[in-house]
Amino acid sequence: VQLQASGGGLVQAGGSLRVSCAASGRTFSSESVAWFRQAPGKEREFVATIGWSSGFTLFADSVKGRSTISRDNAKNTVWLQVNTLKPEDTAVYYCAARVGTITSDSRLYTYWGQGTLVTVSS
Repeated sequence: VQLQASGGGLVQAGGSLRVSCAASGRTFSSESVAWFRQAPGKEREFVATIGWSSGFTLFADSVKGRSTISRDNAKNTVWLQVNTLKPEDTAVYYCAARVGTITSDSRLYTYWGQGTLVTVSS
């Protein structure tokens, strides 16, 4: 499975942004998909994940309550929307996939996209 993240850009604080993760190579309807992010000079951190059936989701405390994650298996795409953006949301956002249940542990993800940069200006 190849993953392509897109949708990043420059957004003002308080705004919203939706990033997409498109899979190719084969369908990824049986995989859990997650978003991680890495800010300059910081370690990669978990943001959100969604199970293969969309019935299970998990969010990091830093984005909980202002983010949604969704998927359309027919389109092989997962979306992450973050609202009320803050400068500290600035990071490269990566999507990742794994066969199995949702988890926030990046070490358990097999497939990774190349990342898309989100910059939030104050």
